Amino acid sequence: MDLHVHVSARDHVRGAPHGRVTLVEYGDFDCPFCAEAYPVVRALLEQFDKQLRFVFRHNPRGEEHPHARLAAQAAEAAARQGQFWPMHDLLFEHTGALEEQALSRYALSLGLERSKFEADLRSPEVRARVREDEVGGLRSGVIGTPTFFINGMHFRDKPDLATLGSALEALIQSGS
Repeated sequence: MDLHVHVSARDHVRGAPHGRVTLVEYGDFDCPFCAEAYPVVRALLEQFDKQLRFVFRHNPRGEEHPHARLAAQAAEAAARQGQFWPMHDLLFEHTGALEEQALSRYALSLGLERSKFEADLRSPEVRARVREDEVGGLRSGVIGTPTFFINGMHFRDKPDLATLGSALEALIQSGS
């Protein structure tokens, strides 16, 4: 299974914009396994500072995680005010508190303009943005979360620090 939607300007990118290795995650803010992967990705970004480009895409598993879709929309509403990554971090750091009131508190804590955030939270454009990620994930064979791709190839092993770090290190050392 390969990544069918290539990384582009529409994506949320963290780390080295032109890093030697690109790690794409299809994730869900209400998923306990994604919450476990969050500090792993943060550590990898630190470890591979100038060589790793990280992309987060939405794959809210609403049937299993009731707050996933609205949390994804909150991240995109924050993105419209230039605060995707701060909201992303807050959502993963507070996975047990993703109801709408909590999302509004997070937006206020980031200094977002409240009425704009609340309007964007349920706007057709924000919903469509989340859905685009989901459809791209389906085209790439994404079923569960988190699902990772390294340089476009599906990473099938456990996304722990040692395993994922070794895979990234091997690619960086090989120059691929």
